[in-house]
Amino acid sequence: MVGGPMAEGPMANGKPDRSARAGQIVATARLLLEREGPEALTMRRLGAELGIRAPSLYKHLVSKKAIEIALIEEAFRDIGAALHAAVGGRDNPVDATRNLLATYRRFSLAQPNLYRLATAGRLPREDLTPGLEDWAGEPFLLVAGEPHLAQALWSFAHGMVILEIDGRYPREARGSELDQTWEAGAVAFAGLVSQARLGGPRSPARSPARSPEWDPG
Repeated sequence: MVGGPMAEGPMANGKPDRSARAGQIVATARLLLEREGPEALTMRRLGAELGIRAPSLYKHLVSKKAIEIALIEEAFRDIGAALHAAVGGRDNPVDATRNLLATYRRFSLAQPNLYRLATAGRLPREDLTPGLEDWAGEPFLLVAGEPHLAQALWSFAHGMVILEIDGRYPREARGSELDQTWEAGAVAFAGLVSQARLGGPRSPARSPARSPEWDPG
């Protein structure tokens, strides 16, 4: 999920070119997903929610998969915009890393079903708007300054979020205790970023890894 800058334009800065009805379908699907879970994302359920016959949906979005792709793109656009805003103009590594992780955590926990849809299983890159995934993850690279460190930083954030969403931390370790764990991660990674900027010890040179992804598969 980390890459180079994405071309300016509607992919990075706005919404996709959809009809009003298609936009309404995607917005309703997003609400259903968060309220009732992925099982609610059926054409029949969407049609009932919108008050139209299910076959009419196919005129605007050709399949359930098309709706899921649209939702994944919505997730990338929204979290990308939030992350870019979080790191913009912040040169201090600790502040930049802290804000990046706090924003990532806040976005993901606020809409866990959307986050899970965008991260679970194989990511259908071939169906996504070209460059969108890289743009959404670019803030990790802007903060880390190096692709392998950026990948490690994203992996920390993603792992923490999923464990928190799944309730895998002991009850007594939630809330303020988890805040301290996130803070410890931010400080640790900021130290690595500062070390890399000063030309400190680094891993052996090798070809750049693929950008960290929303799904590790």
